[in-house]
Amino acid sequence: MRHISRFILIVAGAGLVSLLAGCGTTRAPVGGPYHVTAYRPHDPSAVRVKVSLSKENIYVMEGDRSLMAVACSIGLPNKPTPRGSFTIYSKQEHKRSGEYGFSVQGNSVVATTAGHAGGHYVGYPMGYWCEFAPGYGFHQGFVHPTPRTHGCIRLKGEAAAKFFALVRIGTPVNIATTQPEDATIGPTVQRVDDSHTPDPDPHLEVTDAAFEAPSGPLLE
Repeated sequence: MRHISRFILIVAGAGLVSLLAGCGTTRAPVGGPYHVTAYRPHDPSAVRVKVSLSKENIYVMEGDRSLMAVACSIGLPNKPTPRGSFTIYSKQEHKRSGEYGFSVQGNSVVATTAGHAGGHYVGYPMGYWCEFAPGYGFHQGFVHPTPRTHGCIRLKGEAAAKFFALVRIGTPVNIATTQPEDATIGPTVQRVDDSHTPDPDPHLEVTDAAFEAPSGPLLE
């Protein structure tokens, strides 16, 4: 799917909400076609993930080498993304929420919670799920220029699939207000603003087409 719904719900147990509202020194591009380059690690066991909450950036590093650097969406002030040191301990390419999603009855597809679903329940898509704390993970979705999620970390489109390919069970994750890479790599990261992107057709959201796959190779 080209875009994951702006009101996708991130953390199991969170309330249903409509979410309406390479190194260098060049300026980060804004707008235009979104494309992410991700480099194959020489040693997958040396891959580390760093998240800067203040810059809303993800840096996937192998030592001092940047494998991928992308913008992300983080948790709202009242539903913050956890800070600290974690590891990736669960991965699921086609993850769906067990709490929030859609009630499907014939041709009718209506947003609902699992406990209130009539007909057939289908959870919201959270593609390329990489869980780092119970109920919190990296996954595919709309990315906004300001904090937007219930604590999870969203990556746009192909960035989520490439992140999924770069990390493995046991990959360390550090989430902090700032990261050293903010000053060096941060200014080159392409900014993303999906705040005005229309929500996809809910009939699409309940199919496998809701999970956007990259059009080219995952890693360079």
